Amino acid sequence: MRSLVRETHLQPSALIYPLFLCEGTGVRREITSMPGVFNLSIDEAIKEVEACAALGIGGLLLFGIPDTKDELGTGAYASDGIVQRGLRAIKAVRSAESLVVIADVCLCEYTSHGHCGMVQRDGDHFQVENDSSVALLAKTAASLAEAGADIVAPSDMMDGRVAAMRVALDETGKQNTPILSYASKFASAFYGPFRDAADSAPQFGDRRTYQMDGANLREAMREIEQDIAEGADMLLMKPAMPYLDVIREARNRFDLPMGAYQVSGEYSMLHAAFQRGWLEPERAMIESLLSIRRAGADFIVTYFAKDAAKVLG
Repeated sequence: MRSLVRETHLQPSALIYPLFLCEGTGVRREITSMPGVFNLSIDEAIKEVEACAALGIGGLLLFGIPDTKDELGTGAYASDGIVQRGLRAIKAVRSAESLVVIADVCLCEYTSHGHCGMVQRDGDHFQVENDSSVALLAKTAASLAEAGADIVAPSDMMDGRVAAMRVALDETGKQNTPILSYASKFASAFYGPFRDAADSAPQFGDRRTYQMDGANLREAMREIEQDIAEGADMLLMKPAMPYLDVIREARNRFDLPMGAYQVSGEYSMLHAAFQRGWLEPERAMIESLLSIRRAGADFIVTYFAKDAAKVLG
């Protein structure tokens, strides 16, 4: 009877599993701060892709870890970049046809300084150059779409990036490739383990000059409105649990498809409690995901995707 009258439902098809692609063969390197999550060479990633498809998971979100980095983040938009090659390999897997493959669009994993755009430095001071960054991000989105991404997902938080990506996609014949905008991405302490996974920690300063202030709900709504006006097709809220009120407010205001990212810190702190016996893993995992769905997210990017899918059947 409880199941019959349940208001919020969670299915494997509403879950998106992140993958971190790295160079090499046979590489499955566990991320110290994220139990059960790995940096994967493309051949090992294909095994994860097949497992996700078998579990009925809705899709994948791809991140790249290049061997070399530079000031311009050239690995992000190279035709033979790690994610571009990963996309082609995944699209060749017949069992992966049920998975929506999303490519993260950012430069932080590829720049030697670890910021999400081009940086101008003057001694101890630095400034992220918005417009030159947007040009490279648009180039990255077009490259990923050409390689086979079903959706491109800009996570950089530069102003005007969505409009520039829409133009770049249209000009390269990818008019039907949707843009899933991290429209409201907050400068958060909960990203720490991800930066271990992607080797993307800033080498100086931080990202508070271009990511959202966690205190500002109304400003977050303005950021979302701006991205929608520029042509965003879908929205992604990040982080999830510390910002459930933002997810709910966005759901009340906007009718675009909307997801939320249960980020690395959310995942890792739950695992820390699991390892100490402080929380019951299965119940806490599902409850955390249900809270995000109840707040209004249509789908959830989560490192728990495979474990949750096994529980949900």
